[in-house]
Amino acid sequence: MRAHRLTLPVLVAAASLLSAPVATATAAPDVEWVEAFSPDGTITQVPVPVVAERRSAPSEVAAEVVPIQETGAPGDRFDLVFVGDGYAEGDLPAYRRDAQSKWEELSEVEPFKTYKQYFNVWRVDVISPESGVDNDPSLGTAKDTAMDMGFWCQGRDLATERLLCVDEAAARRYAALAPQADQVIALGNTAKYGGAGGGVATAAGGNESAGQIAVHELGHSIGGLADEYEYPYERYAGAEPRELNVSGDASGGKWAAYLGKESPDGGVVGAYEGARYHRYGLYRPTENSIMRTLGREFNLIGLDVMAEAFEARIPELGARRVVGPAVVGLGDRWPGSGAGSESGAGSESGAGD
Repeated sequence: MRAHRLTLPVLVAAASLLSAPVATATAAPDVEWVEAFSPDGTITQVPVPVVAERRSAPSEVAAEVVPIQETGAPGDRFDLVFVGDGYAEGDLPAYRRDAQSKWEELSEVEPFKTYKQYFNVWRVDVISPESGVDNDPSLGTAKDTAMDMGFWCQGRDLATERLLCVDEAAARRYAALAPQADQVIALGNTAKYGGAGGGVATAAGGNESAGQIAVHELGHSIGGLADEYEYPYERYAGAEPRELNVSGDASGGKWAAYLGKESPDGGVVGAYEGARYHRYGLYRPTENSIMRTLGREFNLIGLDVMAEAFEARIPELGARRVVGPAVVGLGDRWPGSGAGSESGAGSESGAGD
């Protein structure tokens, strides 16, 4: 098996990528950009008004914390925490099923399938006064819940029903009851499709299609991967992005060792124009990975970057560390990867749409 190298100095900071926030679209002071997910898998950024003042939340919260999977000390593992909103006490059995099913779906996707035994997964049993979430089944429906989750981004975006937003401060407060929280996923007690991205990702607990949102978000929180879709900006004119799966280099030089290889997300590694919220001037390694569209696989670059992040974090995997400006890749080990075209077919830039 031939090893590959991603030749970029920033890889020496792989361990810090576990908690580093990914840059998002720049917003006006009174607007924030929220990642929205369509049922067909399309991902966009939606501008919503910033909440000037939320309802006061208790400084201390209480809820039972149950391990779905515990494999080691929190400092030596990646800790995923589920919190539920809109689940009254009688709904807790449904919440347990929802959290379990989302974890099972997530852990069947590479690289999480390979590294499943290095996750701790916690479920925080938050009890809400009422069942359901705001604006479900229709706009204007109000529910008294622990974390104020609601469609239409809690009524802040009347154009995007599927945008399921949550009081992130409240969600983090409950998640902090777990031993550690590297990624928080808030599940809403609803079967209607919806979710949103961010430091606290949200998903409809009772909707089978919403689980892919968590897969995408872990690409950010584990690998520090950039989004590979191009909305809402036109041409990029900034510095070379720090994220390893996007570049301003139309030749794909950042991932040169992978050019021409078949990738698990389909197609061949190249340089495809349109990435990191810009239509022009930034390139992604493959035409359509899960960092661009839900339901897809991660591409080879994303898989290897996340593998390196796991191995920088997990002591048992520490034999393969970043050395200087390069990292040994695992490109050939992933299902669906292959030699591809020796001539580098697919490395030409393309719109990807």
